[in-house]
Amino acid sequence: MGDPVYRPVVTGFKAVFAGLGLGFDIRGLDNIPLTGGAVLSINHTSYLDFALSGIPANRRGKRLVRFMAKDSVFRHRVSGPLMRGMKHIPVDREAGSQAFREAVRVLKEGELVGVFPEATMSRSMDIKPIKSGAVRMAIAGGVPVIPMCVFGGARVYSYGHRDFKRGKTIAITVGEPMLVKRGDDAEALTVELRQRMRELLDETVARYPGERASWWIPARLGGTAPLPADVGEADEDAES
Repeated sequence: MGDPVYRPVVTGFKAVFAGLGLGFDIRGLDNIPLTGGAVLSINHTSYLDFALSGIPANRRGKRLVRFMAKDSVFRHRVSGPLMRGMKHIPVDREAGSQAFREAVRVLKEGELVGVFPEATMSRSMDIKPIKSGAVRMAIAGGVPVIPMCVFGGARVYSYGHRDFKRGKTIAITVGEPMLVKRGDDAEALTVELRQRMRELLDETVARYPGERASWWIPARLGGTAPLPADVGEADEDAES
């Protein structure tokens, strides 16, 4: 498929990241298929996550990821034309079935779909309760779910924090694909997916450079980020 908008945007972001002096530590590239559809299930701590989480697929085989994003982004006068031009998928929370059907169609055509199943950014820097949509799309599309952890973007641009000083590290870990099939229990698989995402986060934080007692490190891993319960991210807040 031709992508006259997407590929120049990718090139532009590469220049931005180079200008910021970002260093990348990416593991698990081989877990992204060179061809065929898959759902990438990604954690969310930064406004940069859309751009950052597309890097592994681009490095793996110049593949592009169609991200699902709230429809307000598509209505914005600047971001809207770009999002539509890159063929990302708008999500109207009042009519989510349309986005679901579009995502499944794209998956069946052999594309990668990026999903942030926590729905909103995590202030605790930990993995929030996740929604079951990523698993349900994979089952309907007949494709695997690939968990992914992106870490370090919050140090650049996140809730209440913006620091464009050069030299920060972005660590990304791509996990092994979860194979699903029709008839599988989506809720049980969602529990498993969240556990895998937590394990990837632990692995990524363990190799991340710098002081452990930092605000961008989850409290359970020795950091000073707020506890999930203190910012409304406890498990009992989960919604499918």
